[in-house]
Amino acid sequence: MTIRHYQIFVTVCDEMNMTQAAGSLYMSQSAVSQAIAEMEAYYGVRLFERLSRKLYLTRAGEKLLGYARHIIHMNLEAEREMRSWNDSGVLRIGASVTIGACVLPGLASAYQAQYPGRELEVTEDNTERIERLLMEDRLDMGLVEGEVTMPDIVQKPFAEDELVLICGRAHPFFGRESVAPGDLAAQNFILREVGSGTRRTFETVMAEHALPWKAGWTCNNADTIKAAVAEGLGVSVISRRAVEREVAAGLLRPVPVEGLAFTRWFKLIHHKNKYLTGAMRSFIAFCLPGEEGDA
Repeated sequence: MTIRHYQIFVTVCDEMNMTQAAGSLYMSQSAVSQAIAEMEAYYGVRLFERLSRKLYLTRAGEKLLGYARHIIHMNLEAEREMRSWNDSGVLRIGASVTIGACVLPGLASAYQAQYPGRELEVTEDNTERIERLLMEDRLDMGLVEGEVTMPDIVQKPFAEDELVLICGRAHPFFGRESVAPGDLAAQNFILREVGSGTRRTFETVMAEHALPWKAGWTCNNADTIKAAVAEGLGVSVISRRAVEREVAAGLLRPVPVEGLAFTRWFKLIHHKNKYLTGAMRSFIAFCLPGEEGDA
């Protein structure tokens, strides 16, 4: 049985007249009669008694009427839910650690203020992991600072970021206006884990200038790095955004390295074959005005 059959049946029950039901449905009377006959044949019961050119609903018909109304209602609910899902479904966003801590909270708050019916489900991890989750369709989009390596991932830069060398109060670098690249070789670096965008940017710049370095600590979050550097356990290279509070409080100091620039782009990424819903397109347009067109 189709939804159309149930709609015809309910209309006939409401009108209790085939001709009037046909008029309400913009159908011929013969088509309405045929649909009712098909339902009676399908269920093997009589739905209407036809006495003296009048229709009377049988007990079987009364029973089916309750189900039919419910089926029609559930179909309408399903249609409304599915049609609105394109614009209001949950967006699964992956964010690498620096973006998750320094950029996404403000971005998400502003986005949801503009689109109050849209929900964000956020996963924070390093760039490498975010890429894998996109490939497995466990995320819709990602905001990352690292280099994208998988060819099926589309990337669009949306903000520039600067990494800075930081040290604590007790470190010899704290009172200096700048340091020479050669001064870095003797330092104990406290760095993010392999696979993070911050680590990859640092390694790339150091390799481009043939500068030796050693890692004393490897951490998977910025808070541990900042705490260790503040305690004088070493130096680090980290996003300027991530240390604004500690610098303002005098706990850490960014020190320029002569002739070196640790810069990178934050990127919005998604799988090239991902179907972009209206909600996804609006999020892309929010991050990259004019890129996708609002939804």
